[in-house]
Amino acid sequence: MAWALLGVVLFSFSVPLTKVAVKGFDPFLTATGRAAIAGILAGVLIAWRRVPRPPREQLRPLFLTMLGAVFGWPILLALALQRTTSAHAAVIAAFMPLTTALIAVLRTHERVSWRFWLAAGTGTAALLAFALSRGGAGGGDLVADGLIACAVVASSWCYVEGASVTKSMPGWQVISWVVVLALPVTVPASAAIWLGTHGHYHPSSAAWTSLVLLGVSSMYVGFFAWYRGLAMAGIARGGQVQQLQALLTLAWSALLLREHVNRVTVLAAVAVIVCAVWAQRVRLPTEAAPQE
Repeated sequence: MAWALLGVVLFSFSVPLTKVAVKGFDPFLTATGRAAIAGILAGVLIAWRRVPRPPREQLRPLFLTMLGAVFGWPILLALALQRTTSAHAAVIAAFMPLTTALIAVLRTHERVSWRFWLAAGTGTAALLAFALSRGGAGGGDLVADGLIACAVVASSWCYVEGASVTKSMPGWQVISWVVVLALPVTVPASAAIWLGTHGHYHPSSAAWTSLVLLGVSSMYVGFFAWYRGLAMAGIARGGQVQQLQALLTLAWSALLLREHVNRVTVLAAVAVIVCAVWAQRVRLPTEAAPQE
């Protein structure tokens, strides 16, 4: 659970950093650019460690993971953040833990009890109540809400597909191959988008820093910890730690984007953590995956 939590902390910077990045870059470039950065880092690491190519039966889940992690979540989120606030995006994204667990049950046939769903639902409800009570829904837009909802489904699906590969491959190799396999698309796409849009955008140092951090942390290193945690704790169980992501995103939005945070944050944090622990205790143990 600690590994999953570390991954969630790193992922929680994704929304506010993307919000900063889209002020200086085309939204499509924020997606392909960060994936290209991650892919180059992964290529160096794979070559240095002399990692063998993945077997053919693993290419399908790796490809599906690539669609969600490299293109689905980043592009849809960037487009949405052009129309709404980081805090509002966090409200919609609070559904991700339940979406991840549901897809995990349908995809991997993991067994969960009604108490697990009750704990997960209660935690999500508490998080949504907190976000809405502090104005998290301000600046709402139906198109933006739809984009974020689709981004959540894409992200949850890639989490499950990628975690399924960790049963036979360490998590860091999974995400490494995902971003490396995307390089033939992300590198030329990034170059083409930059050449076609750089006259319309004038990225600041903050936008450049955000793009690099998205590539290194949210797109790559965060998955190291996240996939290891899901492999060891189980997808549906480990995914409940993700309930903290929206709360953390609101905190980073306040610090980075100067949004006001009231004292209800403390009570909401306690409620969500209690529900996450509750969900862990009623979850059946699963077999751990091989790790290095």
